[in-house]
Amino acid sequence: MPNRTLNVVFNDRESETRTPSQPLVVIPAEARDRYSAMPPVPYVSAAEADLTQIAPGRPRAAGQAIVVVGRVLDEDGRPVRRTLLEVWNANTHGRYSHSGDTPRPEAPLDPNFYGFGRLMTDDDGSYRLKTIKPGAYLARSDIDWWRPPHVHFSIIGGGVRLVTQMYFPDEPLNAKDHIHMIIPEADRHRVIAVPVEPFAFRFDIVVRGCHQTLF
Repeated sequence: MPNRTLNVVFNDRESETRTPSQPLVVIPAEARDRYSAMPPVPYVSAAEADLTQIAPGRPRAAGQAIVVVGRVLDEDGRPVRRTLLEVWNANTHGRYSHSGDTPRPEAPLDPNFYGFGRLMTDDDGSYRLKTIKPGAYLARSDIDWWRPPHVHFSIIGGGVRLVTQMYFPDEPLNAKDHIHMIIPEADRHRVIAVPVEPFAFRFDIVVRGCHQTLF
């Protein structure tokens, strides 16, 4: 018999089942963004983005009014559109309008400051907030822990809720704040607002990825 060379093909017998039988389809960016708000989108009045007044026409709250602007972005720098932001902060005396905040003579409540608001990001992922710059307050007297001025942000979209805090630049208490200190030093700048003009700040929020805001 003549010599024959056999071509042997090794097959793991699974390649065919793992190979897509149809061309791949690119998922639209909106569908890939699990932080985009899902219906039903809540109705949010524009007045809720102004915490300096309990309602239009009411007296302005005590303290320094500030403006905070920014964008909510994903890890690729794309805007997180139509996503609900909840915002709250203490009043100018460092007191929250909350039953859980212990009454303190040095930190009275402000009858014209509720300290909570809601707003939606627009199609560019942008938001604009007006509030009162919060005062510092003593969180724990046993360890002399003073909390520096800060604003709380909650991002809600796609069934996910992320909460972070915005600190103000050049506040001496930042370096002594126990929450701020647990953030790696190289990442602390991500939770500090950037001044853009007197009494106005920029605070961008990145929801995921290697450059995400600390939540």
